[in-house]
Amino acid sequence: MTIRVDYFLGATDDELHTMGVDRGLLPTRDDWLASLRTDAARPIAERDADGVIWELGDATVGFSTTDRIVIGHEAFMHLHVIMPELRRRGLGTRLVQLSARHYFGKFGLEVLHCEPNALNAAPNRTLQRAGFRYEFSYETTPTPINFPQIVTRWTLRRSELDARV
Repeated sequence: MTIRVDYFLGATDDELHTMGVDRGLLPTRDDWLASLRTDAARPIAERDADGVIWELGDATVGFSTTDRIVIGHEAFMHLHVIMPELRRRGLGTRLVQLSARHYFGKFGLEVLHCEPNALNAAPNRTLQRAGFRYEFSYETTPTPINFPQIVTRWTLRRSELDARV
C-alpha cells in the first residue's frame, strides 16, 4: 500500500500531469493509507480495489491495481513501473500480461479494461503489445485523483488471454 501512495505523492508535477493526476486532488498520506487498509480488510467480493506489487530480485519495480471490479465479469486495471531506468525495456508489457492473468484468475473475469490518458503514449503502446485491443477514446474524469481528460479504452478478453500470456 505504501508503495502506491508514495509513488504518487513523490511524483513530480510533470509526471503526475502525464498520468492525468491532479496533485491538489491527492489525499494526505495518512488518509490515503487508512482508506486502502480499510478496503483491504474487506472480503474480496466487497473491495473497491485490489493490487499486486512486482519485484525483480530484491527491488520493487512496479505495481498494478484493479478497480471497478464486477466479480465474474469485468474490472479495470492500472500498472506503474516505478523505476524509470527499467522503462522502455519491455518489462511493462510482461507485467501487464502477468497482472492480467492474476486478475482474470482471482476475480473470474471475462473482460479486463485499462484506460490510460490518451496523450500518454507509453501505456497505450504497452497495452497494445500486451495483447489488449483498442476499443475507443472518450473524455472523462477516470478517478477522484484525476483531472478531466481523454482516455483510451483497451480491452483484453479471457478468451484471448492464453494466446498472449
